[in-house]
Amino acid sequence: MRNIRVYHVDAFTDQPFTGNTAGVVLDAEQLTGEEMQKIARELNLSESIFLLPSDQADIDYKVRYFTPTEEIPFCGHATIGLTWLLATELGLSQQQDGVVLGTGAGAIPVVWHQENGYVQRVEMTQITPQIKALPVDLQALSQMIGVPVDAIDPAYPIQLAYTGNWHLLIPVHTQQAIDQANPDLIALSQHNRQHQIATTHLYTFTPDQEYDLYTRDFAPAIGIAEDPVTGAANGALTGFLYVNGIIPQDQTTTLKIAQGHAIGRPGLLYVQAIPNGVDTPIIKVAGAATITIRGELSI
Repeated sequence: MRNIRVYHVDAFTDQPFTGNTAGVVLDAEQLTGEEMQKIARELNLSESIFLLPSDQADIDYKVRYFTPTEEIPFCGHATIGLTWLLATELGLSQQQDGVVLGTGAGAIPVVWHQENGYVQRVEMTQITPQIKALPVDLQALSQMIGVPVDAIDPAYPIQLAYTGNWHLLIPVHTQQAIDQANPDLIALSQHNRQHQIATTHLYTFTPDQEYDLYTRDFAPAIGIAEDPVTGAANGALTGFLYVNGIIPQDQTTTLKIAQGHAIGRPGLLYVQAIPNGVDTPIIKVAGAATITIRGELSI
């Protein structure tokens, strides 16, 4: 009998039952990849992260990410959830400033921001962003994402962006139009699998709100109808905005990005784009988290 520590951690929020819940599984060196997939299916969260020891001097821990249906290279909210737990529940923030995780997408440095001895936010530096074109038929895209053609904003290009996974970024005129999106998940899944896209990410600028952008994310191709608050996609979005010159390339830009409201899981991400060349900004994604479930799996 093996006893495996497992947690539910709500990421990108400081309030339980909001944000995006990650399954966090410690003691994963006792598990096979097949067992990790079964545990992720059992937890039935958008993503679960499994902590493994590292055999590399520059990597503190290795991690693996699973949706209920498959393994993926990287997941932002699960990274936040795990490192929040390491910092607080396991007390690592009293010993060091952060950790470096070895992921399927590469090394991800994470630091903890503390005030008066308490962790306030976890901040990860994502993989250098990439963007590429994807020819689309607006009418077909409109039907697939369940948003009227005239609600899609022509001021910004429809492109793919990457900071660990590929995301299809679609600009929309208003938050209301995003909230009313009713995607054809079967068609979207087929499309994204065809183009090796992890998620389809709708976004809009919100100058009249307390946040800068509002987003919504659909990922049926990897077993997730809708991901509530998405660290990877919003990091990729910020990289896309920088590379296209939509945000400044000569100064650091900090964005507050809101997501999850449409499905009753509101969360908030703090994302920075730091100049490091026209096509190679440094993208940092930060947020709070809260642990809601502590348990043990017996296998």
